[in-house]
Amino acid sequence: MDLNEAKVRYDQDASATRAPRVCVPTARDFSKRVFQCGFYEAQDVLRGVAEADLLLLQTTPRLRFREQLQRRLMYHDVTKRIVFLNPGLKKVRLTGEYDLFIAHCQTYWDLLYVNAIDGWKDQCRTTVCWIDELWAASIPYYKHWLHALKRFDHVFVGYHGTVGPLSAALDKTCHWLPGAVDALRFSPYPNPPPRRIDVYSMGRRWEKLHSVLLQASSRGDIFYVYDTIPSVQLEVYDHSQHRDFLASMAKRSRYFMVAPGKADFPQETQGQVEIGFRYYEGTAAGAALIGQAPDCEAFRNTFSWEDVVIPVSPDGSGVVDAFRNLEADPERLNTISRRNAAEALLRHDWLYRWKEVFRVAGLEPSPGMQLRERRLRELADLALHAGADST
Repeated sequence: MDLNEAKVRYDQDASATRAPRVCVPTARDFSKRVFQCGFYEAQDVLRGVAEADLLLLQTTPRLRFREQLQRRLMYHDVTKRIVFLNPGLKKVRLTGEYDLFIAHCQTYWDLLYVNAIDGWKDQCRTTVCWIDELWAASIPYYKHWLHALKRFDHVFVGYHGTVGPLSAALDKTCHWLPGAVDALRFSPYPNPPPRRIDVYSMGRRWEKLHSVLLQASSRGDIFYVYDTIPSVQLEVYDHSQHRDFLASMAKRSRYFMVAPGKADFPQETQGQVEIGFRYYEGTAAGAALIGQAPDCEAFRNTFSWEDVVIPVSPDGSGVVDAFRNLEADPERLNTISRRNAAEALLRHDWLYRWKEVFRVAGLEPSPGMQLRERRLRELADLALHAGADST
């Protein structure tokens, strides 16, 4: 073997053993809406387990005006070029080489932000676009921007029912990547706090069910905590503090209200049933989920354990009886709490989603991923074998 052959083999061996370098652009410095905090949490988990650079995108004074104008013009763009324009962010150039580039998008509008980055395609060996919220019924109306996804080697989408239609529209195999949670943050273990809150409801809700819970609260039957302000467009001071706050509330709650994704907005879902983020947060916190289980295979496969949701009608009938039945069987309630927390640690931490991205991209899990997975399994074992906790 000559010196050149030896060097090539050494370089190949070194690249196979070192941790892959990952680049993830993020809008966290200028967009802090409540619904984005979970996605920023996912990015934080990745940064904690892999050699990941979060590319902090920056605004210019014209961002909002140009962004709104660009969105309107896209729907009338016969050239199909407007989707590739920078909406008004400061230009940035990648200076190093990366093994993986991930455009991590809450909705498809975030895809425009990639246009502010020079060199992302040339300086990254593999490219991924992950769009969380994309409903299948909307795909026919998105013909003026869908072609932008073809720039990426791999496309992930957060809704299981969208994978097939999107793959057909792009003539490209897409992948399902469900929601998740920082299970270490939300877990009540290793030191479960007392569950002083009877019922916790965050985000969207069924109004009739909410009214029944309000009546129970006014009678003094339950301590009911709920949102009083529509939170979709609200911005937080700090996404990490916001997630800490939600986690602290959830793991001090006995019952956690859930419903399928945008169940109260049928004009957008058009009958598509998907898993809302509340299922991940509530189970990770070890609360008993009260509400409706999504009637879809995705839910049955990923939340496939007993008593994962205690069913009640959206009109609120039977919810008080459901509470009474659980209170009369504390052993069952305790089992539900421990099992929910353990299953979330084993299935629904953001780590498992990032491992799937790495797998599809052809990258080995990093040492940090392996360490976090070990910690998740240790906590899950603790949850399953713990004695009666404060439920």
